[in-house]
This record gives sequence, C-alpha cells and structure tokens, in this order.
Amino acid sequence: MKVAIVHEWFVSYAGSEKVVEQLIKCYPEADIFALIDCLNPDEKDFLQGKEVKTSFLQKIPFIKQKYQLFLPLMPFAIEQFDLSNYDVIISSSHAVAKGVLTGPNQLHICYCHSPIRYAWDLQHQYIKESNKGFLLSWLMRYFLHKIRLWDYRTANGVDYFIANSNFIARRIKKVYGRDSEVIFPPVDIQKFTPQINKQEYYFTASRLVPYKKVDLIAKAFAKMPDKKLIIAGTGDGATKIQDLANKYTNIKYLGFISDDKMIELMQNAKAFVFAAEEDFGIIPVEAQACATPVIAYGKGGVCDSVITESDLATGVFFYKQDTDSIINAVREFESIQLDFSNCISNSQKFSEVLFRNKILNFVTDKYKQFQSK
Repeated sequence: MKVAIVHEWFVSYAGSEKVVEQLIKCYPEADIFALIDCLNPDEKDFLQGKEVKTSFLQKIPFIKQKYQLFLPLMPFAIEQFDLSNYDVIISSSHAVAKGVLTGPNQLHICYCHSPIRYAWDLQHQYIKESNKGFLLSWLMRYFLHKIRLWDYRTANGVDYFIANSNFIARRIKKVYGRDSEVIFPPVDIQKFTPQINKQEYYFTASRLVPYKKVDLIAKAFAKMPDKKLIIAGTGDGATKIQDLANKYTNIKYLGFISDDKMIELMQNAKAFVFAAEEDFGIIPVEAQACATPVIAYGKGGVCDSVITESDLATGVFFYKQDTDSIINAVREFESIQLDFSNCISNSQKFSEVLFRNKILNFVTDKYKQFQSK
C-alpha cells in the first residue's frame, strides 16, 4: 500500500502539523506533499527527515510572509500534484488539501481540521476583522464565493472524512452533506506532569488574535481585583493586553514564554481560562494533563475535551462571550470541588498512541472495504 500525505503548508509547528507528524509515524514510507514548505531545517524534526514535495507557489518570493494572499491560486496549485502512483491519499485539510485530484482506483481519506472557515460560516467575521475598505472587502467576498463552489465540488473526491471533533463533524455535514468519523487530534500528554498543589492564580495562554478573546478574559478579571490572572502569548492584540496589565495589578502579562515555563504555569494554576470557540482546542487538554481544571466557553471542540458532569467534571462552561459570563463561571468554579484525578484520566483519551491506533485501524478497515468493491 503506497501512501501519500497531503498538507496545506508548513510555516509553523502547530495543531495540524502535529497530526501530520503522527501520520508519518503511522506510515513512515509515505511521501509528503504541501503547497509550500517555509520551515528552517532546525524546525523540521517532526517531519522525521522527510522531503516535502511542494507546488509552484514555493518559488514565489516572500511566500512565507504573504502566503495567505495567494489563497485564490491555491485550489489550482493543489490540483497540480500528480498522485496517480499512490494507493491511498491522506489529506490533512483545513483549507484546500482535500482538493487533490485522485482516480477511481485510489482511496482518499481526509482528516478534516475544518472546512475552510473563512469561506463558509466565518466569512463575515473574517472580512470584518480584516478591516479592508469597501472595494477590497467586496473583492474578498467574490473570491470566497468562488472558493466555496470549488470546495463543495471537491468534497466529492473524498471517499471518507475524519473529523477532529464532533463540532467539526457537524460542520462537515452542514457544508458538504457528508458523514464523518470523529478521531480526536493527538496531544503529547506525556510531557505534562500533573501537579495537585495549586497556587492562587488563574492562567490563560494563546495567540493574541481577536477570536481568541483573551482581552475579554482580562477585562473580566479586571472586575475581580481579588483574583490573579497570568496571561502568556504574542500577537496583534499584545498592546491591548499590556495596557490592561499596566492598569490592573491583579493581571500579569508575560508575552512569549518557553515551553518549560508554560508547563510550570499550567501545572500550578487554579484553573486554565479559555474563551475561544475552537475547532478542537489542544491547550485545554494539556491543562488537564497537568491536573488543572478548565473554565471554558462551552461551544466548539472544547465540548469534547472538557467534562462538566458533576461526578467526572474537569471544568466549568460559560455560554456567552462576555465579562459577566466569565465572572459567573469563575464563581461557580470556586463554589465546587473538582477531583484533579478526573482531569488526568480525561486527558488520556487524547494521547498520541491512541490517535495512531485509531488512524491505522480506520485506514486499514476502509482500504480493505475499498479493495473488495
């Protein structure tokens, strides 16, 4: 069985790249394809020595900094990969990777992180946050309309979808009209050591971009001066967070921190606060692996990773993205007694080993069915 793994782009090492890393461990002989590969040699350990076969977009100057501007070209670029010599194609897709061309004798399985968010239900939010002028915003709407048509059509080239959460499974059903198997993404829970003795602070860490709502968390804690909040992360919203930290003594902003410092802060926090609506959200699982409960916005993939039932609870949800809801959730959290062992045992459901086993079983089963037709 000759396998090809297709990914959109390699410009960082984040959640979708961690999926590719585990796919390579499942299929060490597989070939890797991506539109662009802009990682430095010292950033490629997760590719395990694999050479990435790239598209013509790779030759464009400054592509790493400007790759998102070339979204209109990406459907055409992904279709140029010749995968005709492969028996199984596994696409790791949150944009266009699932659009590769395959034949009737090839099995195409898509691990879908999400249908293209900014082309479907999040289009209006994306355009608003891009803050473009009238003409550019309408040009964006036109291109996103074209991409939607292409994205819907290319779903027919996928034999089986795997969703990374039940939330994304519902989005796949809504957008493509297709059912999917849910296999949670891999989390390296082994690097997190549980810590039961907690300190008197809450913690949040994230890229500081609008949809993460870190400023909302900070504003909520500004109204709770007796409760300490530590924030880590970088991004366009850093100035706003720093201004809040300068104004309120109970809020501390650290900016970028090392992985070791992140783990230390996560281990010792009373709870991890998470206000984004994510497709899955790996960091709440990492918090639980540290035996740290989670206070989260109760929509999206976090509904799969955080338990709020009384006996097995690992955290508390709030259901509106506003300061009062966060404040009430913190108060609710402090009024109950959570068993830290629940957090630890729940995090085990998202281990890398379990992910690999489920992927191998799924692909093997579907390939056998495919061959028997």
